[in-house]
Amino acid sequence: MAPINTKNVHRTNFLRGHAYGTNFLYDEMMVAGLGDIGKAAAEMIAKFNPLSRDKGPKPGEGPSREERESGFYDILFVAEAEGKDELRLAVKGDRDPGYGSTSKMISEAALCLAREAPEQGGFWTPGALLGEALVKRLTEHAGLTFEMEHTSRAAV
Repeated sequence: MAPINTKNVHRTNFLRGHAYGTNFLYDEMMVAGLGDIGKAAAEMIAKFNPLSRDKGPKPGEGPSREERESGFYDILFVAEAEGKDELRLAVKGDRDPGYGSTSKMISEAALCLAREAPEQGGFWTPGALLGEALVKRLTEHAGLTFEMEHTSRAAV
């Protein structure tokens, strides 16, 4: 998702008045391990066109209820500021990201948009328009946690 996420993050920074700085750079990568399996699955799904053939899972062939309810995720975002400071944000979800958590995130984003978004027009990113209000809703109602850690690497 890097090509899309990169544009979204930079647009959010712009819309928030360069809250991340004017020399802000953003990149993302997936580390080796289970992420490789997810990457391979995502690439396979991206190539799949359900309208072109009679392929794909049939009703009932997806994960079981137990598999969906026992699923979870733990994502670590790392930000570095010109070799001086480092921010780490751990985002954890209490359900399978494909079935349980995504639907809760979408629902909370819709409620946040309807109830808490500023009444402004234009082309907004979710981070710029909903920001902290959405984080609060996701924490309170969707089973997500956000933990931030700051490390200063300034010369002593």
